[in-house]
Amino acid sequence: MPKLNEHYQDLKESYLFTEIAHRVAAYTAANPDKKVIRLGIGDVTLPLGNLAIEGLHEGVDAMASAETFKGYGPEQGYDFLREAISAYYARNGVSVDASDIFISDGAKSDTGNISELFDRDNVILIPDPVYPVYVDSNVMSGKQITYLAGNAGNGFLPLPDPSVHADIIYLCSPNNPTGAVYNREQLTAWVNYALANEAVILFDSAYEAFITEPDLPRSIYAIEGAKQCAIEFCSLSKTAGFTGTRCGYTIVPKELVFTASNGAELSLHNMWNRRQCTKFNGTSYIVQKGAAAVFTEEGMKQCHENIRYYQENARIIADTLAKKGIRFYGGVNSPYIWFECPNQMESWEFFDYLLNHAQVVGTPGAGFGENGKNFFRLTSFGNHENTIEAMQRFEKLF
Repeated sequence: MPKLNEHYQDLKESYLFTEIAHRVAAYTAANPDKKVIRLGIGDVTLPLGNLAIEGLHEGVDAMASAETFKGYGPEQGYDFLREAISAYYARNGVSVDASDIFISDGAKSDTGNISELFDRDNVILIPDPVYPVYVDSNVMSGKQITYLAGNAGNGFLPLPDPSVHADIIYLCSPNNPTGAVYNREQLTAWVNYALANEAVILFDSAYEAFITEPDLPRSIYAIEGAKQCAIEFCSLSKTAGFTGTRCGYTIVPKELVFTASNGAELSLHNMWNRRQCTKFNGTSYIVQKGAAAVFTEEGMKQCHENIRYYQENARIIADTLAKKGIRFYGGVNSPYIWFECPNQMESWEFFDYLLNHAQVVGTPGAGFGENGKNFFRLTSFGNHENTIEAMQRFEKLF
């Protein structure tokens, strides 16, 4: 009889979005005549930009000829895409070496897999509320987690506590689920804390393209000293609509070197490279061709046209909440709107109420942690018509 990884018993019974899907499926089966509007899962609805499509077609066409056919590619990603991402960072005023960039199938995989580089004895610091993957991937491997409270008092942007030591720190800005964004001073505080504690920040910048205020950092590497203490993850899912196409990247600077228990120096860059070469065969050449087109100046302009569409949806949601006097966060530099459940409801209670009385689906804040139990998340990734209709239904309820 095999010995199983019994840490799986410590996980919640089902992943947050699986539970949402089960409840919605049960409701729609019982009410087939009702139109359900989904503003829960952060899945995009607009098509890819023309340049991305052209890049994908170029990749497909290359497979039709022996002279241009591509088989196994480099596990780190093709140089043409790594260099395109490096150039994109440079246009945003941040220097990132192309050789520090690893291409993958998305930030979700990488933020989950990165925990393999760290021993179980590390102190893992995770803000609450938080994207569930950060928590679940560490629970699966038996790591102990210390939670840092994000709440209305700190604007859901918790800062380091000098009295608490951490080895690994998860940060997401713009934040999922709250939509809050760390400013330069706040991120500097985190970098200084990490350097003082010889800790590593795992920084998820999946929503950086939604930042509209020019003074807000779009990368942890905009902060001095970050390359000595931070790994950055990003995804094309929300930037370019690649939720189904699948492409992301992780930046592991060569400066991230630590001393092992036997006195040897270990490079996180080399460790991640070794891990990827062992467990990953690389992202599809076809997808990488499409991604490279995204990171051109014209490709990014097309992405921002879609982003502005979603930002208008966010404005519609925010205006409705403001009209009803409901306190909310996000929606300006983020596709997410995080608000306090009306009438002091808890979030799963409000989920069922909204589904049953308005046929609108959102995401209960409790699924993101204890500090989210009285909050709720809506996304701006629907179409204009459905977003407007959902908010009209919402307004009639309260």
